[in-house]
Amino acid sequence: MRALTLVGITILATGVVSAGIVVGCENQHLAQQQAVSGGGGSGNLGASASIQQLMKERGLREADVTAALKTYVPTGKMDEYYLFTSGGQSGNVNVIGVPSMRILKVIGVFSPESWQGWGYGGDSNKIIEKGAQGPHRLYWADTHHPNLSEMKGDYDGKFLFINDKANARVAVVDLEDFSTKQIVANPLAASDHGGTFVTPNTEYVIETSQYPAPLGREYAPLDQYKDKYRGVVVFWKFDRTKGRIDPAKSWAIELPPYTQDLADAGKLDSDGWAYINSLNTELATGGTLQGKPPIESGASQNDMDYLHVINWKKGEELVNAGKTKTIAGMRVLPMDVAGAEGVLTLVGEPKSPHGCDVTPDGKNVVVGGKLDTHVTLYDTAKMKSLIEQKKFEGKDIYGLPVMGFKDAVTGQVEIGLGPLHTVFDDKGNAYTSVFIESVVAKWSTKDLKKPVEKLKVHYNIGHITAAEGDTVSPDGKYVVAMNKMSMDRFLPVGPLFPQNFQLVDISGDKMQLLADLPIGNSEPHYAQMIKADKLKPLKVYKPGTNPYTDQIDPNRVEGGKERIVKNGNKVEVFMTAIRSHYVPDQIEVDEGDDVTLHITSLESAEDQTHGFTIDMYNVHVSLEPGKHDNISFKADVPGTFPFYCTEFCSALHLEMAGYLLVKPKQH
Repeated sequence: MRALTLVGITILATGVVSAGIVVGCENQHLAQQQAVSGGGGSGNLGASASIQQLMKERGLREADVTAALKTYVPTGKMDEYYLFTSGGQSGNVNVIGVPSMRILKVIGVFSPESWQGWGYGGDSNKIIEKGAQGPHRLYWADTHHPNLSEMKGDYDGKFLFINDKANARVAVVDLEDFSTKQIVANPLAASDHGGTFVTPNTEYVIETSQYPAPLGREYAPLDQYKDKYRGVVVFWKFDRTKGRIDPAKSWAIELPPYTQDLADAGKLDSDGWAYINSLNTELATGGTLQGKPPIESGASQNDMDYLHVINWKKGEELVNAGKTKTIAGMRVLPMDVAGAEGVLTLVGEPKSPHGCDVTPDGKNVVVGGKLDTHVTLYDTAKMKSLIEQKKFEGKDIYGLPVMGFKDAVTGQVEIGLGPLHTVFDDKGNAYTSVFIESVVAKWSTKDLKKPVEKLKVHYNIGHITAAEGDTVSPDGKYVVAMNKMSMDRFLPVGPLFPQNFQLVDISGDKMQLLADLPIGNSEPHYAQMIKADKLKPLKVYKPGTNPYTDQIDPNRVEGGKERIVKNGNKVEVFMTAIRSHYVPDQIEVDEGDDVTLHITSLESAEDQTHGFTIDMYNVHVSLEPGKHDNISFKADVPGTFPFYCTEFCSALHLEMAGYLLVKPKQH
């Protein structure tokens, strides 16, 4: 007879539940007595027999109850970790608590997010508009790879960076208030994927292109692909003091038109280096209507693709020495210079690679090949030595030096069908997502033998993350499998199924699947998990703070100083909001007036949030305690328009309202 003891509850293999702490099978009789009587100490549940019956009725196993206890976070208690995930096609970022797997927030980034009024008339619009590429206002994004800021290779809890694959942009999120502060547009690339990975002290945010195009996105026919199309890696300079990327101090390296994929920065012994996957050394461009193979098969002919090995510190020196050309306003280190100076070197990798992950000690780069059954470990010290000695096996078609595969690798591990990404724990183990097999494969980075364990997940795991699992000091508690499919997991919701995150306990000798979390608003990709105590979020703003500038807004409104100022067809309204009214609550303007509302929340108590919207005008902002926002719009539709608080703020919430009157022009 086995007995499982957890949090003052003992569950015997028979299904008997005891409220006392019972250790060992010799106490079975005592446990059964306690189950019937409801006795057994301070852990008394009061109805053990009822729990036993509940387990029976719901078909719960001992393992199910164990998993439930490990993930249960009672009301008022806090999760141990934050999980930041890309929002995929939502264009935003999801924030999730671990181990509860409760969704805590969606951070508006590239796409409008209506709850927070992100992109609906307030100052947030200015940030979104700065991310425009060309003449189009971009309200769509495909976020892929969030990365947390680091110091000495460890998360510091200060900032989060996220890329937009569809439109080649990078955003900065301040974790003091979980708000997007900046969006920078990449003027060189047509799309990106290998972003946003940071150097160990967040000197740079690394963004790599994905689908090659002429740098600057100029037109060139596809029959000039080899000569005119290029990839690029941008090193965005990050100013910690300002909490912003400095485009003027940023620079790029021209890459060959292989399809660059994921990237990672070296750490510890490999600090100063960066590594980027690529595929399509065949330079396939498709042409299915012309009877040519699609890119899918055209790019899968060669046995090897190329891992890009970049000495970014030396590249920085060359850039500062003026060895660049200017393209679309950005300093670019030419590919031939980068190759000749040892900044850009190639080494073969199994075809169609995807994962590119530096081990916690910085000594190896782990690459997973989608069309291979291995993960390959590249020795960072060996590669550095080969480059210093100029010991190469040849050059690629662009004249870039190529290291010998066998000279550069530490070894390979037979993982299974479709290995992708790898994360790490604190015991020398690695965890690789295996897409086709739908498993998490656990293996040792010390002996490089076959996996010691495989855990089935549901289904087709793509990305994977672990508790601080890509830092110099992983925690080793949890892994999250980010699964692409979820058939038969949840209630049906039509043909578009949710994605499925699955929390895995890796603290013991065996992995244990704990919980599922359906993600029903997008296809998330990458994620990072950070200790909650590393973050110090605000609970209220200093009175009059504009969160998009991090300053007290010059138009901050104090109580008693509300007013309406008209100057021709310009109208400025200086307004306050506090439970449960606006001052002023009557605004009359003329049709065609340009109206600006300066609204300050006078609340100072935490969680006392108001909203503000004007019916029919597509205007909405969120007003957290102390926050100031500025809303500008043209009063181009005459009529009567109520405005009201959108956040249920008090017993008199419905009475928190007013009127915008737009007087028609006289014809």
